Amino acid sequence: MPGLAPRARGLFAATLAWGCASCDAQVAPMVAFCPECDSTVQRIRGGNVHFTVASVYVGAMARAIGRLKGERRAEIARPLGDLLWQALVARAPDLGPVVAVPVPLHPSRLAQRGFNQSALVAGRVALRLGAPLWPSALARTRDTAPQATLPREARMANVANAFVAREPEHVCGRSVLLVDDVWTTGATLAACKKALLAAGATRVSWAVVARAGY
Repeated sequence: MPGLAPRARGLFAATLAWGCASCDAQVAPMVAFCPECDSTVQRIRGGNVHFTVASVYVGAMARAIGRLKGERRAEIARPLGDLLWQALVARAPDLGPVVAVPVPLHPSRLAQRGFNQSALVAGRVALRLGAPLWPSALARTRDTAPQATLPREARMANVANAFVAREPEHVCGRSVLLVDDVWTTGATLAACKKALLAAGATRVSWAVVARAGY
């Protein structure tokens, strides 16, 4: 897959067994949650070419994302990426050819976690869409405080000018699908979009696994 680092490819394909992303109960291939956990997932219908969100950040979805990051369960990115791809399918013709770019982590946080969860989700989405993936197209220039720890009015200032296009040649003149795991106020996505447009991207659409406070 273009632009996907060898380490990320290894994490991406590390586990062949399928388990519920929330509780590890056995599930069929391509299924994210067992029936009990799936009953707590609040999928978001609709959206448009500018943004797509698969689910509300509650129940099994919140637990799955928490396990992905807090327990370093990189394999959970695969079913979450599939769910996001399923939400994108209806508007894929309107998206047209895109380049998938994940919201980046600061290097210190990437070293601590061992992987960027948004890059793994973006890798799965790109694979299903048949789109190029450039996980290093954006860089985070400073280690910002987690958005969830800040009051709403401070979040925009926290991420202002915190992102830069490190590989503008991969996005210049192209439509970008910006991928993240959780959308809170949208401040991080807006800051990334600003950097991508400044690098010459013709359009930036958002694709997010879950939205908090929906």
